[in-house]
Amino acid sequence: MYRLLLALGLLLALPAHAEEGMWTFDAFPSEAVKKAYGFAPTQAWLDSVRLGSVRLAGGCSASFVSPHGLVMTNHHCIRGCVEDLSSPQKDLLATGFYAPETKDEPRCPKVEANQLVEMKDITARMNSATKGLTGAAFNTALKAETAKAEAECATGPDVRCDVVTLFHGGKYHLYKYRRFQDVRLAFAPEFSMASFGGDPDNFNFPRYGYDVAFLRVWENGQPARSPHYLPWAKQGAREGELVFVSGHPGGTERKSTVAELEFQRDVALPYTLLYLAELRGMLREFSQGSPERLRTTRARLRSVENALKALRGRHQALADPALLAQKRKDEAALRARIIARPKLKASTAGAWEEISQALELHRPMLAEHRMKEVGDGFQSELFTLARHLVRAAEELPKPNAERLREYTEAQLPSLRQQLLREAPIPAELEVATLTFGLNRLRETLGADDPFVQAVLGREAPAELARALVAGSKLQDVKVRQALLEGGKAAVEASQDPMVVLARKVDAEARAVRRRYEDTVEAVLKRNSERLAQAHLAVYGTSGYPDATFTLRLSYGVVKGWEENGRAVPPLTTFAGAWARHTGKEPFKLPDSWLAAQGKVPPETPLDMATTNDIIGGNSGSPMVNRDGHVVGLIFDGNLHSLGGRYAYVPKTNRAVAVHGAGILTALEHLYGARRLVEELRATQAR
Repeated sequence: MYRLLLALGLLLALPAHAEEGMWTFDAFPSEAVKKAYGFAPTQAWLDSVRLGSVRLAGGCSASFVSPHGLVMTNHHCIRGCVEDLSSPQKDLLATGFYAPETKDEPRCPKVEANQLVEMKDITARMNSATKGLTGAAFNTALKAETAKAEAECATGPDVRCDVVTLFHGGKYHLYKYRRFQDVRLAFAPEFSMASFGGDPDNFNFPRYGYDVAFLRVWENGQPARSPHYLPWAKQGAREGELVFVSGHPGGTERKSTVAELEFQRDVALPYTLLYLAELRGMLREFSQGSPERLRTTRARLRSVENALKALRGRHQALADPALLAQKRKDEAALRARIIARPKLKASTAGAWEEISQALELHRPMLAEHRMKEVGDGFQSELFTLARHLVRAAEELPKPNAERLREYTEAQLPSLRQQLLREAPIPAELEVATLTFGLNRLRETLGADDPFVQAVLGREAPAELARALVAGSKLQDVKVRQALLEGGKAAVEASQDPMVVLARKVDAEARAVRRRYEDTVEAVLKRNSERLAQAHLAVYGTSGYPDATFTLRLSYGVVKGWEENGRAVPPLTTFAGAWARHTGKEPFKLPDSWLAAQGKVPPETPLDMATTNDIIGGNSGSPMVNRDGHVVGLIFDGNLHSLGGRYAYVPKTNRAVAVHGAGILTALEHLYGARRLVEELRATQAR
């Protein structure tokens, strides 16, 4: 990690590298690509790649790869689906899954897929709705206009619309998606192969993981037609080749103020790191109790480990004095330019100071907000369902513009899917995680806190958690449906202990949410918008906005880097995976891979590193060549990329992908997935 920080410090002051940027599709720098690589993506090329790209609503990316609704993504993006479809007698995470026929593809209860079909600039509309407003009034007006715009756009349950904030409020766009809620599993490898190398190899390279999965979207009881898809390349990517990544990066803070970065370094990240470290320890201990505990905990533990490592890397990047020194320099330069222009000076007066003041208010509030409202004190899927039912009963009768955002008309299809999905909820794990949350609630707020006393009474956290889980009937989807459809009368009459708890804590949770939104969120949004508009006025719109889990396109090349004087090649092979096998987790290859030795050419590429600028949320993104054909599948970055939330370092920042040739080879020769191989090869150019 020291090497990561040293590289970051040395390179922060360099001008923006050609390959830096997560670009929106309506502002992609085609001419810059042409200047650097002799190829300029046309509008038709951009439209084709955009329509071939998919967003998985849970926080990942994907792509259509055939005209029959076949979708490619990462295994780690749909682990929850594989787990939901498993049982003590049929552990699909351990064995993997392949549907021999299309009719054998089972539905993933929690997965929603979105295809971006339209983008519209509504900046003037949003600015008009909030003109002259500040504080809570600004936030209320912004949310009301957002709900109105989304409701006007979402003409049916198969349409999803989101108001997207770009340039920290400098621009607002309305994104319209085609929504698919019938998503089915076609193929998933063994968990041990998808995550080969485990936590030791995570965010490292060389890598030898096969983090691949295939889904299919269905409509009206049959595979959906997907005329816009990304064909498979005839040849895989080679070292030095130009490649593009189309996906949904979750979030960057490259344009944040110094005060916001310092808050992340000093307050938010330390809190989250401690919480995740303790949660990881609890899950590790719990998973060792029995094979069934391991089965139900494995995916969640892996997700926590991944988050912990990623956030630790971010924190260490912010702890490097060079990063914030450069950010202070950039901020001072912007201030100087603003001061030199009287209108901009007037429009931004006090903005930086108000942001700093809001963050000071947030410091003592953060833990309370996280515990009561965000859910850190109630780590339970059953409680989450109960809270949604309680709040839906309260919110849905209100005018759309006055509802909490999760309950607006545009969000209802996703909410209904979440509440009415048929998926198992492991009771033993529920007790363990809820016990953990309740213990953390008491430790964080104190045993004498009135809220803590109202929740626990005279019960110990473990005793209360067992009683709540054992007494709840919310595992039954019919019970949840009756409460949802019965509305406020049914919810208020319910004696289900989880619903009773959700009712008991809701007023206080709403109060801390309102306090946060009015005194922190509103101030940050309004002043970030003011500064963003000034930044656009000074520097123009030639740059790219921070990532916001909206569709972006990056470009780069297949390329390794130098580490301690040693060249790190950009490609790994099947031979490397066999050599890395130790027979012990996490370096234990499944039998399907061991049996392939001698049958698959050992030099077949498996994983690769590229210079593409990506971040969390890009998992599952397709990697395409200049023809717009698939050559790989993003699944990770290297350690040096962890500071990419704040700055891109071209010398060492690398994206990590499964190689297209490796994907097809394993499907055909290791898993016998001939049906999928034929479907993919049918898309290849003749």
